[in-house]
Amino acid sequence: MRSSDENARETQIYQTRDFQRADGTAGKVGSFLVGDDTGIVRIVCWGNQADILKQLTTGTPLKITGGMVRENQRGYKEVHLNESSRLILNPPEQVPGVKTATRKTLKELTESDEQVEVLGTVVQVFDPKFFEVCPQCGTRLKEVEGQWVCDEHSALMPDYSYLVNVFLDDGTENIRVVLFRNQAERLLGKTKEQMIAYRVNPETFEPLKTELLGEQFRFVGRAKKNTFFDRIEFIANQVHKANVEEELAKVNKQ
Repeated sequence: MRSSDENARETQIYQTRDFQRADGTAGKVGSFLVGDDTGIVRIVCWGNQADILKQLTTGTPLKITGGMVRENQRGYKEVHLNESSRLILNPPEQVPGVKTATRKTLKELTESDEQVEVLGTVVQVFDPKFFEVCPQCGTRLKEVEGQWVCDEHSALMPDYSYLVNVFLDDGTENIRVVLFRNQAERLLGKTKEQMIAYRVNPETFEPLKTELLGEQFRFVGRAKKNTFFDRIEFIANQVHKANVEEELAKVNKQ
């Protein structure tokens, strides 16, 4: 883990959530995406740093100092802000624009593709998968002698994260798209509390599997080789409902 300073622009804001630490004290964490001319990264704000999310709007230029770089469980680099980090809105320095994702067809994807955009129709939706995570740092927990244990925060009551898989078809190919917590919520239009309810009552998710069929979405993210199944999959870090009129206008300009 290393310290990082960044000049970038906000591109997407996620929900702030509260949690309880093992010692009974309250904490909170929020996150958002920022981008520059090299790509996009997730910023994770702990404690009072999460309050800054209320002041952000899309495109806000900002400067981050003292952030700590970590790699999450999906292989993405993230910048974590704690009480000693600083986040400055509208800094005097020039902030570059955000790199535009490259649009590709599903057939054109390769396992080395980063920051690409795909467009297609949802043709299959799978049940959410849930897994135990640390409520303080968000890392996946291990079960040791009947207790859930975090390498950093010892034994504790777990929080739950989740992912949803869908199959996307664009006429050239079909591919599995993997959507972790925030992106799953955006795809389904659900809150964390509503998602967790599906863990207890999985049968209530069935209507959504039908409702999403035939819907068109744009996903931004990266392609990854699933070595077990020997196929390319897409890990989404942004989800957008497709605008048919905008897409037709793009085709007419070509």
